[in-house]
Amino acid sequence: MNARARERVPVIIAEYEEIARVVARRIGEVIAQRRAEGRTAVLGLATGSTPIGVYRELIRMHREGGLTFSDVVTFNLDEYYPMRPDSIHSYYRYMWENLFDHIDVRPENVHIPDGAAPREHLKAAMQRYEDAIREAGGIDLQILGIGKTGHIGFNEPGSGIDSRTRAIALDTITRRDAAADFFGEDNVPTEAITMGVATIMEAREVALLATGEHKAAIVRRAVEGEPVPDVAATYLQRHFNAVFYVDPAAGADLTRVRTPWIVGEVEWTRDLEIAAVIWLSEVTHKSILKLDSLDYRENHLSSLLARYQEAGPLNGEVFNALISKVRGRSKLPTDRNIIVFSPHPDDDVISMGGILNKLHQNRNNIVVAYQTSGNIAVFDHEVRRYVDFLRRFDRDFSMPETHTRDLIHKVETFLATKVPGQVDIDEVLVIKRGIREAEAVSGIETFGMNRDQARFLNLPFYQTGQTRKDPIGPEDVRITLELLEEHRPSLVFVAGDLSDPHGTHRMCLETVEAALLQYSGEPPDIWYYRGAWQEWDVKEADVLVPLSEDELRCKILAIFKHQSQKDRAPFPGQDDREFWQRVEERNKNTAGTVDRLGLPEYFAMEAYVVRRNGQRVEPEQVPTSTLGAPGAQASEKPRAR
Repeated sequence: MNARARERVPVIIAEYEEIARVVARRIGEVIAQRRAEGRTAVLGLATGSTPIGVYRELIRMHREGGLTFSDVVTFNLDEYYPMRPDSIHSYYRYMWENLFDHIDVRPENVHIPDGAAPREHLKAAMQRYEDAIREAGGIDLQILGIGKTGHIGFNEPGSGIDSRTRAIALDTITRRDAAADFFGEDNVPTEAITMGVATIMEAREVALLATGEHKAAIVRRAVEGEPVPDVAATYLQRHFNAVFYVDPAAGADLTRVRTPWIVGEVEWTRDLEIAAVIWLSEVTHKSILKLDSLDYRENHLSSLLARYQEAGPLNGEVFNALISKVRGRSKLPTDRNIIVFSPHPDDDVISMGGILNKLHQNRNNIVVAYQTSGNIAVFDHEVRRYVDFLRRFDRDFSMPETHTRDLIHKVETFLATKVPGQVDIDEVLVIKRGIREAEAVSGIETFGMNRDQARFLNLPFYQTGQTRKDPIGPEDVRITLELLEEHRPSLVFVAGDLSDPHGTHRMCLETVEAALLQYSGEPPDIWYYRGAWQEWDVKEADVLVPLSEDELRCKILAIFKHQSQKDRAPFPGQDDREFWQRVEERNKNTAGTVDRLGLPEYFAMEAYVVRRNGQRVEPEQVPTSTLGAPGAQASEKPRAR
């Protein structure tokens, strides 16, 4: 059976940088082909974070390769409604800032739905948009993203295959996804203007781009599921020339990736063997050591069984491989220089609070480097509260005449007149940064660490005051490299969570990787943790760190110190629960999975992936502690059954 037998549309899986290059080159080819035919190339363009890499590559091709857009016509997919063109949230502004201002496209050839059209004229404006596409000869190449609801453009669930450009009410999930861009879900428009499915389907070529593990489930649904109105992207299965370009994270749930043995022959590796046996344990509801030969034969795993002749040796191999991943405190590094890179001032305690506590107890020399201020994720009411405290402090201690009162007045006046989505003045941004820095220090102090172990890098790429960030630049890398050269770590922890809704985790990881390429010391081992959105699967993890009930409680207490993010986080993603609740469930679930596989039962667990010089590190090669006591600490002993 073909490994892609279940895929109803062509799918190319590649790293994001390669996707951007391939799609940009294809756009260049289309422009050249149409020009050679004496025709004008017509491009359908998308917005959001996913196509930015394509646009940057097109800009490079224009500047360095002579690619001209002087005769190219463009039509954008959608726009929020109502939306002024000059709003920082408008797709009109997005396109000019991220592409059109940097190439030689003619303004009269750019078409973007009019989000400022009066409602009574909206229907006529949308008809004119459709007419303009037809008059231009139709779209040659349409770029698409995909939302968690499966929408393409803003064609939400229920959109028909015959739909045309129109106004549409936005789904709750879509509005939550956009909350980061609008400084909160309440500020997201409830409507949008979008090309219809029929308009998209008439494009001669379609390239859909998807990145991140948060898109994995909907990519699989769009590629392998039946075409239905509830998932507009499934209609692309009927397009004669559509291709999905997905990164490994977005393609992770495709059958050929997650369970390739179901759809064809596989070349068995140790990682694939572990994944297959864990999967078999889950589908049969048996612990690993209880699997028998019939279980393997009845579930597409005869070829794996044949490598070991019978189930027992195979079960034992995988069981031992998994048990070697479990590392209590006594098996964790000690007396080493460690840098923990935390994209925001709470990712450290949310994602790796358990191991951070243990590593501190193991006498490691730890620096927690907070890469960004996280100040845009602070509600205005927090600023009002601190400013009011500042006023009372100034009054009660009879402070000498300072600029404090003027500052208080300026901040309160601004907040009183601030409109939703407005960028904060510098003074408010500084106060919000200070709030998060104080919370970060308080968080690590929960583990007995001190404020000198906290470093606030304030990387420049983040300092826009907006959710849309600048590209990573030389100064971001220099600041990061300076810390590496100073501390000389043998271990570095970084966020490997690519589902981060606002993309900061991705950019922070890119910064560390760029700095390590210039680092003069011995390359450190890289431990990847995941953030507030998802945990590593047991089959992916190289290290599983058990936590006792008291240790999990201590971790949660550290999360509580981030008061500005508690009760209601500004950017919660699709999960309404507080971060500590997600952490508690995730860490307990990891331990529960390990228990069901037949390994020792623990109260909770954190999971990590480890790389050395870019290569996978086998569990037995992961550095361990030199502490004398063998085995797990008392607090980490398996729970009694």
